[in-house]
Amino acid sequence: MRGKAWAPGVAVLLAVALAGCTGGENAGDPDAKRGASDTTTAAAPRPGRFDTLPQPCKAVDRPTLDSLLPGLRELAADDREDGYAGTLAPTFDNERKSGCAWKAESAQAAGGEGRTDSLTLDLERVVSYDAAKSDDDRAREIFEKRLTAAHIPDPSPSGSASGTASGSPSGPASASAGGSPSPGGSGSPSGSPSAGDKEKGKSGQSASTSPSPTTSGDSTTTPAELLPRTLSGLGNDAFLNDSLDTASAGASHRTVTVVFRTSNVVVSVIYQQRPGGGDEVPDSREMQDKARKLADRIARAFED
Repeated sequence: MRGKAWAPGVAVLLAVALAGCTGGENAGDPDAKRGASDTTTAAAPRPGRFDTLPQPCKAVDRPTLDSLLPGLRELAADDREDGYAGTLAPTFDNERKSGCAWKAESAQAAGGEGRTDSLTLDLERVVSYDAAKSDDDRAREIFEKRLTAAHIPDPSPSGSASGTASGSPSGPASASAGGSPSPGGSGSPSGSPSAGDKEKGKSGQSASTSPSPTTSGDSTTTPAELLPRTLSGLGNDAFLNDSLDTASAGASHRTVTVVFRTSNVVVSVIYQQRPGGGDEVPDSREMQDKARKLADRIARAFED
């Protein structure tokens, strides 16, 4: 009887000992640990290149301000320094978002009518809080939202601006096409063979009858190179928008905006001109050239 009672106890002890040995081997296996770590640890996205922003009111030098806002030179000595210093935009975090604005009235502008010029610089350093998305990716998303909101058409593969003119019924690009829906040389609206075709003429009709008060260019044909467009050679991504507002009381005013992204920073340069004379229209080519050059200088400063 004692023999029968002893045998089961031995069996139980042996089973426990074997189980302990097996568990110890698995727990001490370095390959098993490394495999478990590999399945639970993911590489974090790379941080953005920039972890700070330049001081916006010091990002534009005086010669550039004199060129964009000639009225600054006409200010009284007591006001001139404040005019060049600009107005810092309110922000909760200067390392994440900052901006500066300048404005000046000129009594001796072209034509003797005088004008009001304004310049706004906006800087945003993007930080992604998504573990699966890098700072650059998040900045790219913000840039693309601004691109879409501005109704900037996609670049035409053939290089023709005809597709640009009808890129958006309500955007600046489409409204500017009233004078020429295809400045690339496809002819005028009245000469188009499909002008009477309701289906084929939808894009031209929407461009010429857009209710939007904002137009790009003037009432004459706008050259293709002056239409709202994406830009190359400026940061990682860039676009230019040019709108002429003729609906407000008094003289029309033009706004040229250049937005570009460099790594995880998105920069906006907004240049506006309001002539004093009722018949004067701000020069699109001159304003675009000045805004683009300023954007180029700011982009290069990030590389220094």
